Amino acid sequence: MKHLITTALTAALLAGCAQTKNDMKQELTLTQEWDKVFAQSDKVNHSKVTFHNRYGITLAADLYVPKNANGKMAAIAVSGPFGAVKEQCSGLYAQHLAERGFLTLAFDPSFTGESGGEPRRMASPDINTEDFLAAVDYLSNRQDVDAERIGIVGICGWGGMAVNAAAIDPRIKATVASTMYDMSKVNAEGYFESENTPEQRMEKRKAIAVQRTEDYRTGSYKRAGGVVDPLPDDAPWFVKDYYDYYKTPRGYHKRSGNSNDGWNVTGCQSFLNQPLLAWAGEIESPVLLIHGEKAHSRYFSEYAFEKMTGKKCDGQSMTDGNKEILIIPGAVHTDLYDDKNGRIPYDKIEAFFKENLK
Repeated sequence: MKHLITTALTAALLAGCAQTKNDMKQELTLTQEWDKVFAQSDKVNHSKVTFHNRYGITLAADLYVPKNANGKMAAIAVSGPFGAVKEQCSGLYAQHLAERGFLTLAFDPSFTGESGGEPRRMASPDINTEDFLAAVDYLSNRQDVDAERIGIVGICGWGGMAVNAAAIDPRIKATVASTMYDMSKVNAEGYFESENTPEQRMEKRKAIAVQRTEDYRTGSYKRAGGVVDPLPDDAPWFVKDYYDYYKTPRGYHKRSGNSNDGWNVTGCQSFLNQPLLAWAGEIESPVLLIHGEKAHSRYFSEYAFEKMTGKKCDGQSMTDGNKEILIIPGAVHTDLYDDKNGRIPYDKIEAFFKENLK
């Protein structure tokens, strides 16, 4: 009798804890009109879709499908940059790749854009990597997708998340990281290791701790600010580079944190102690890193290539096995955000995915 009671109680508890797909769905308000910073293509069909991650956050995405597509297709999930939305860079990449025959999904990460998650404008190396894996979950269950032919593209800060996702999930058959940032490296060390001492890290920890106390007291989250505006005359050149994209009609979007008030001050706290690329050397699937020769951030891709292969590239394009770094001559960081200067190597990206998503 005791065994029967225990079994019944356990079953009841498990039933109470179980979540269904319907439990995990959040109602999102999705803009139906075309509000991207790039023109709509007449070669693909576009629609809005949603999917959820394993934390129960519902993500909003733009689905791009080649017109007259037949059968099960290779699919690619795209996200980034860090602080951007799918109406900017990721959507542009997704639309171009759909024109070239792939089913593509450009999504807003958790806590940003049209996706769910509270509080807004938070970031997490775990949850944001999970967002890529959730996109693979969704694509793997579509009837028009071949689940054995799924790749991902991460742009800027989501480049590091994409490489991390590839290290975790063997369902990802090919990965492109374009003009990537390693958000854990830059938060822990500062740009070019300019804040890479225990004392400097402790100062960051103390500042964030003070802000957490203040945020709890006020019941709100202080924002760090997006790209500086107005632009000071003495701003570093890469800040001017960002301004030229996020604060002008070229790339401004009302839902983009970088275009407006930015992340929460405490939003990147967990990146201080969670290195994204710790196991990048164990990635078995192909990875293509793309970076501009003159980008201030180029060293992040060089670092990622070294983590994956054990070899330094020192600003040179290199291939080692199925890992490649491609340096675009003369290109700066935001040249790989859009088509303004014609620097994004779409032909190379197409060839890479067609070779590895056969």
